[in-house]
Amino acid sequence: MTSESSCCQVTTTASDAATARQLGERLVSERWAACAQVVGPIESTYWWQGRIEHATEWYCHLKTTVARAPGLTARLRSLHPYETPEIVALPIVDGDADYLRWIAASVAEADSSS
Repeated sequence: MTSESSCCQVTTTASDAATARQLGERLVSERWAACAQVVGPIESTYWWQGRIEHATEWYCHLKTTVARAPGLTARLRSLHPYETPEIVALPIVDGDADYLRWIAASVAEADSSS
């Protein structure tokens, strides 16, 4: 394991598995993310427009680099059907060195093709 990571996980939620898969597929194909994992269903409770709401949602976890995270976030926001989507980036503080290098190499290829 290595603690020197420039990678992060960006997480969002979607109202159904198909939407979460579509977001993940698009962001991976555009090389904003090295991979996407869809997990769910989950039950969410949150404030929205002055009321407590409840919804069944699906997580989409996206692995990328800290350098690519702002672009991924902007692209995710433009694709997301929610008015105010959950978009949270968390640093990967430790992980398998080969896996972290794979994340970085997977999204770096987008930079070299521009």
